[in-house]
Formats: sequence, structure tokens, C-alpha cells
Amino acid sequence: MSTPVGADPTVVGPYLASVLGDDRWRSVTVEMVAAGMSNLTYVVTPAGGPAEDAVILRRPPTGAVLATAHDMAREHRVISALVPTPVPVPRTLHLCEDTAVLGAPFYVMERVVGVHVVSELPPGYADEPAQRRAIGEGLVDVLADLHAVDPQEVGLGDFGRPEGFMARQVRRWTKQWDATRDRDRPGMDALAARLAETVPQTQRDGIVHGDYRLDNCLLDPGVPGRIRAVLDWEMSTLGDPLADLGLMLVYWPEAGEDLPATQSSVTALPGFPDRAAVAERYARRTGLDLAELSWYVGFAYFKFAAIVAGIVARSAAGAMAGKDTSGYADRIDPCVERGRAALDDGAI
Repeated sequence: MSTPVGADPTVVGPYLASVLGDDRWRSVTVEMVAAGMSNLTYVVTPAGGPAEDAVILRRPPTGAVLATAHDMAREHRVISALVPTPVPVPRTLHLCEDTAVLGAPFYVMERVVGVHVVSELPPGYADEPAQRRAIGEGLVDVLADLHAVDPQEVGLGDFGRPEGFMARQVRRWTKQWDATRDRDRPGMDALAARLAETVPQTQRDGIVHGDYRLDNCLLDPGVPGRIRAVLDWEMSTLGDPLADLGLMLVYWPEAGEDLPATQSSVTALPGFPDRAAVAERYARRTGLDLAELSWYVGFAYFKFAAIVAGIVARSAAGAMAGKDTSGYADRIDPCVERGRAALDDGAI
């Protein structure tokens, strides 16, 4: 078995045995389960031990600049802070900021067993429309629970700069687009300008996940509507909670739609609530006024288009070797059009 890049078992095992005070970790197997542009995730299991004893190790990509490595402490901090709240997160076990161990900071957390839905539901899982509705409602309820957490009460009062959050977000992604534009796209420029001119007043500051959607959650294997864990907190900060709702709706296609920005059509299956029902349930759970929701949806489409443009630019520069990015450039204008429709017509 080859040694996984970034987490040598002969280093990880003795280190965990030491910091966790448990000799059964002295010899371990390490398997990488998530790689790519984002942080790396590994399953670490004591040698000869059962799968249920495994833990999860997260670290930045190998060769990452130190600024990225800082994400580890932030991820560990927000997950640790949320453990006593109603938001389902894995229990954190250890944070290592000593880069001499693995070459970058990393942290270890419990392994939550759950169903990970990316492009389709597993065979035999949530076959009934009522179960699918429960999944949709569960996702909304967990997001509402997150946004109900008082950052001060859980020690996250200084986790971000909520003042002017959305205006900064528009500037940040406009700058990103300017740096990676593949060709002249007047619609994208016009959308950026309109978003900058019409930033809504934030109603309430809160903890923002930054990338909340179905495939960043683990579902209960036995009770589809129960969310076992919310994962991938690397974008989390303090800001306007409606940014999370707007982005989740972009990833929430309905039956009969062909949306360019969605990576999965799971929510178009019979039983899942439509976007209007999602928004209505969220408003009921949080008490927030959604009169400006279409602005947040428009911004989410703009952000998504800017991300896609960045991928296209990196691909053109030869920095996406091995990854199929064909057709990505064709996804930008449809995203821009949906963003414009949100601002013009109030479409969500």
C-alpha cells in the first residue's frame, strides 16, 4: 500500500499515540478520501482496529502557501465552538500547528458515519417522496440553527468582520473576475456593477458557513431527514446569514430545470421542497425578512460565475492538469443571466 501524500502513517501514528495518550494509535493505516483544490481529508485507523475506531485528519494541499495553512486553525476553531450547539458537527480531537510534523498545520476529528449525497441518492435510500421532503427540510432547519447561534456566546465574537460584509464580498469577487476574465463579457460586468450599487442592509450578523449545500453534509443512514454532520467549514466567517441561503438556492434545482450552476440535480427529484418552500421555511425558522432574497441569489450566481471563470483561466494556463474543464466557459453566461433575472424579476 503506497504512503498517502501529506500524511505519512509512520509519522501520524506515533504522533496521535502521544497527543491522544493512547498506544493503539502507534501504528495506523491512512487513506486519502478527498483530494483536489481544497483541503485534504484522510481516514486514519489504528492498525488491526475496526473501522468505527477511525478518525479524520484534515490538512491543506501539499505545497500550499502558509496563508492557506491558517485555514486549519479556523476550521478547527469553528467546529469546536459549534459542538455544544444544535448544529451537527464532528467532535474535534486535536489541532497541530507545528509544521515540523506533517509540513503544514492539521487537525483531527471524530469520523461521523453518514450518507454523502453528491450527484444522486444511493440505491434504496430516501425512495419515498416524504423522506426526500424531510431531507430538504432538515437542510433548511440546520442552516437556521447555525444562523441562530450567537457568535459571542460560543467564543466566536472575533471570528470575522461582519460590518460591510456583503459589500466586501461583491468587491472581492469582482476583483477575482477582473483578474481571470477569459474574454469580454459585458453582462458579467453589468451584473457586478448592479450588485455593488444595490447591496441590502444586513438584518442580523451571524456565523456564515460560506458553502452550505447538500453535498457538504452527511445524512443519517437510517433517518434521511436527520443531518448527522455539516462539513467543509474552510470558508466560514461572521457575516450576513442570507449569503448562505442565497448560495444554497443556487444549488437547488427544481424539476424540469436545466441550471448551469448546479452540480447535482438531486433536489429536482419528487418530494424535495421547491426553492420557494425552502425560503418560506427558513424565514419562519429565523424570523428574517426575505424581501431582498433575490439580491442574495443574484450575488450567488455572480460569485459562482467568477469561480468558474477562475477555473477556466487556470485551465488555460495549464494549472488544471488531469482535470476535465471542457465546457466550463459555456457555464458562465447562463449564470450571469440567472443572476440578472434575480435582480430584474425577483427570481429565486
